Amino acid sequence: MKYPFKQKKNNGLLIREFSKNVSSDELVWHRDREDRDVTVLEGSGWQLQMDNMLPVYLTPGKTYHIPKNTYHRVIKGSTDLLVEIKEICYD
Repeated sequence: MKYPFKQKKNNGLLIREFSKNVSSDELVWHRDREDRDVTVLEGSGWQLQMDNMLPVYLTPGKTYHIPKNTYHRVIKGSTDLLVEIKEICYD
């Protein structure tokens, strides 16, 4: 499967970069198997939309919590988006 981002791991965290040139059609609704804390490192105009909620603008320096199995998507902005993702396991 081809993803709409580039990803690498750094000290147990996922670093993802979304290009400003990504097609909006590739930014699909999805859900994750683990809770995630997503910290925005860089980006302008990008939004996060959670199931049954209005989109919110992603702010650099802010962390957003996404509960596992919750449908969500990102909405394309005007610059590249760089985020740090911490997967939270409660085993």
